[in-house]
Amino acid sequence: MEFLFDGPEGSPRTVVLAHGAGAPMDSPFLAFFAEGLACRGLRVARFEFPYMAERRHSGKKRGPDRPDVLTATWRDAIAQLGDRSRLVIGGKSMGGRIASLIADEAGAAGLLCLGYPFQPPGRPAAPRTAHLAGLKTPTLIVQGTRDPFGTPDDVAGYSLSPAIRVQWIADGDHDLAPRKRSGRSQEQNWRDGLDAAAAFALAA
Repeated sequence: MEFLFDGPEGSPRTVVLAHGAGAPMDSPFLAFFAEGLACRGLRVARFEFPYMAERRHSGKKRGPDRPDVLTATWRDAIAQLGDRSRLVIGGKSMGGRIASLIADEAGAAGLLCLGYPFQPPGRPAAPRTAHLAGLKTPTLIVQGTRDPFGTPDDVAGYSLSPAIRVQWIADGDHDLAPRKRSGRSQEQNWRDGLDAAAAFALAA
């Protein structure tokens, strides 16, 4: 497994970020958060699931790996990085969701989800939230208020563990980007998300 590292090696916290279903670990979104967290004194490690690593080498696109492969990859990443009590795990969309499935067993210090896919867009009757009711790991979900994978109204109807806090980003979509008419910029929204993420990781 190959990691992309940012930030000081001696940091008391390492934030481990996995990518979403369609974009790699060096996407502009993940690069912004990884580099921003590193500037706050955190060590950041990014990695790719097998299907995305294969795409990088072959150029051939295919869908995500089976759920068991995704969870196994997360377990391998955690094992390679060591000292689980110093790790905050998570990532973008699917990467954060898979981390949430193994966060408690991993004994991570925290879970950071950047745009959580609470439900498939347009399918509120098919939520991906059952395991979140009993989650014990301290968790921050940074979510846009217009995210089709989970708006404030959607999330209000879920049973979420008290260990979970949702930081809402004004007018943000699944990438936290606002509409022009909102008067906000993508940079502002990403910066707000970064501020919340950094404060959470440093305190975890």
